[in-house]
Amino acid sequence: MRKILSLLLGLLCCMAAIAQDYSPFTAQTERLQSLARMYPSLVTLKSLTKTQGGKDIWLLTIGTGNTASKPALAVVGGVEGNHLLGTELAIGFAENLLKGSGTDSIKNKLAKTTFYVFPNMSPDAMEQYFSKLKYERMGNATETDDDRDGRSGEDGFDDLDGNGKITLMRVESPIGEYKLHPDDPRVLIKADATKGEKGKYLLLSEGIDNDKDGSLNEDGEGGIAFNRNLTYKHNTFAPGAGDFPAGEKETRALLDFLFDAFNVYALVSFGSNNNLSAPVPYNPLLARERILAGYLEPDAKVNTIVSELYNKITAGKDAPRTSAAGGDLLSWGYFHYTRYSFSTPGWWVPKAKPDTAKKEKAFTVEDPVANYLRWAQQQGITNTFTEWKTIQHPDYPNQKVEVGGVDPFVLINPPYKMVVDIVKKHTDFLVKLSDLQPEIDLINLKTEKLSNGFTRVSVDLINKGGLSTHSKLGERSYFLKKLKVAVKTEKQELVGGRKITLLNSLDAAASQSFSWLIKGNGKISIEAGCPTAGTKTIDINL
Repeated sequence: MRKILSLLLGLLCCMAAIAQDYSPFTAQTERLQSLARMYPSLVTLKSLTKTQGGKDIWLLTIGTGNTASKPALAVVGGVEGNHLLGTELAIGFAENLLKGSGTDSIKNKLAKTTFYVFPNMSPDAMEQYFSKLKYERMGNATETDDDRDGRSGEDGFDDLDGNGKITLMRVESPIGEYKLHPDDPRVLIKADATKGEKGKYLLLSEGIDNDKDGSLNEDGEGGIAFNRNLTYKHNTFAPGAGDFPAGEKETRALLDFLFDAFNVYALVSFGSNNNLSAPVPYNPLLARERILAGYLEPDAKVNTIVSELYNKITAGKDAPRTSAAGGDLLSWGYFHYTRYSFSTPGWWVPKAKPDTAKKEKAFTVEDPVANYLRWAQQQGITNTFTEWKTIQHPDYPNQKVEVGGVDPFVLINPPYKMVVDIVKKHTDFLVKLSDLQPEIDLINLKTEKLSNGFTRVSVDLINKGGLSTHSKLGERSYFLKKLKVAVKTEKQELVGGRKITLLNSLDAAASQSFSWLIKGNGKISIEAGCPTAGTKTIDINL
């Protein structure tokens, strides 16, 4: 029976591998449920809550035995609704990990590590990719009044060229800030006034000013974006952020679970923020602010080490620089959750080199859209650019208006045929990252018999892992559970040394020595550990 189930899972994985497009929410759910059925001893699937749109926020717990008692790595996908790859990376990681669970290395991994996988935190928004009208939606199904006019949803997107996609409009105007790209007239770039350049076009989102307030598409389906709704530097009242931090059910569900999960030592999320390709630099001024705004130096060093590991495994180059905008998961994970927190988009458009055989030249002006179009052409990718088409626009009756541009989603999500390889690389990275997890051990145990029934007991506490038991910022937290060393006696008397010692943390490859003076004979035990690094117990007969 086990063989049959394994064959069925293999078939499912093969079907996913040859799929032609990203998985809608129903297919995501089926993939998760199939893992729970195939690996009941390794997998627990649970719905933490339902979104306003009625979709489950799934949690996949992977591990053996008592998963809550082992150090854990949390993996979060679907951080942003337009980033379909993030969910594929999270689910694909779980599938690949479980597919290898028959090997000794993964068996050993699951015996000492728990993986909490949150596949999709933005299911309401992500479904827009699979709708009749495609546009990059970030908000969930919560009704919002983004333009604060007392009405909701009165000025959404309008498909003016009827192609089922929302792209851009370019409007010829003497006050336009944009001009044609000198090397690719399909692309518009901002005119540089400091160089005496003049713009010719307004560049706008495709749509109509339905509520006649002077803005286009500013109050459509709206919703609250998960990656703007967290608590660190929440941009209150900004569109998509919500009126309150953690005001959405899916945000609260994630935070409620993670704050109770004391065993999580690191958080990895897939979204637009990126401190894996390029680590966050240490800034002593920001790190000293009363309300902390920069990484503490030891944590910045850890970020650098993990970034080097990431780049070595994924071999990514020319990653875009990012800056967290506030309310995001990456910042919350470090500044408020006080764990090691990492994030990556997983993929970005590679820098396209000019094809000299076709007499292409290097761009005189670097631009992401122009670079994408050149790269897509070189890769044989078609149907991702809508040619500019002149339309009659009611808001610009005497001006030339054209609709077109790069299609939604394609600048941040690779063609699906590339996903399998990207998922494999990120699976390898996550497994290697878990190899660095803190791991407590007790070594060099010595017992020395003294006169009058006394015994001196000494032992060294070590951290065999590649990460500290707590981040340096986590050492300041009163909420995290500290590293505890305890002596448990029966009828013996502890004469010298503390019965319980609490340590803020123990650095990677560090040790600390302990000794106790005990009167009496019989069995005692020494227990050391914390949720993020595991527990070690040794029994001693005096």
